[in-house]
Amino acid sequence: MATSIRLSRGGSKKRPYYKIVVADSRSPRDGRFIERIGSYNPLLAKDNPERVKLDADRAKHWLSVGAQPTDRVARFLDAAGVQERAARNNPKKAEPGDKAKERAEEKAAKLAEAEEAAKEAAAAPAEEAAAPEAAESDSTGSVKSEATAKAVAEAVADEVPADATAEDAAAIAEEVAEGGPVAAPEAEG
Repeated sequence: MATSIRLSRGGSKKRPYYKIVVADSRSPRDGRFIERIGSYNPLLAKDNPERVKLDADRAKHWLSVGAQPTDRVARFLDAAGVQERAARNNPKKAEPGDKAKERAEEKAAKLAEAEEAAKEAAAAPAEEAAAPEAAESDSTGSVKSEATAKAVAEAVADEVPADATAEDAAAIAEEVAEGGPVAAPEAEG
């Protein structure tokens, strides 16, 4: 008969209390057991001596005849000095799952694209900076208001198709700033 040293739950709802029992491994968790060798009350503080009570002599006897402790009971036996428990190591426990890895890769790709766009935008305004400044001043030499600049930016946003490249958008922006007609770039495909 295969025996195990395990916990048997008692107590009311949300107030657990466990008996440490030696039972046939085929019997139900809270069912028939061979011998009760201790108790465990998880509601008590960890430093409270009443939290885990264990009859070490009986535990040693059952271990000597082949009873297998569960993981939790093995911790109790190790703390009591009855049986040494080897430390477990699961290096994959903290590793993210497949979906999380995919999301991280997508986020990294989007970030790289945004950085490239920012570099292109930083290079492009240096070339285009002279033309908009000239376009923003009127015949008297005074600078146009911010409302006019916003209107030009909105016009550019309305005129640029969704599939246009950065070069197409720059060309459209120049034409709108100059006030000339806008020729939509031909779509591929």
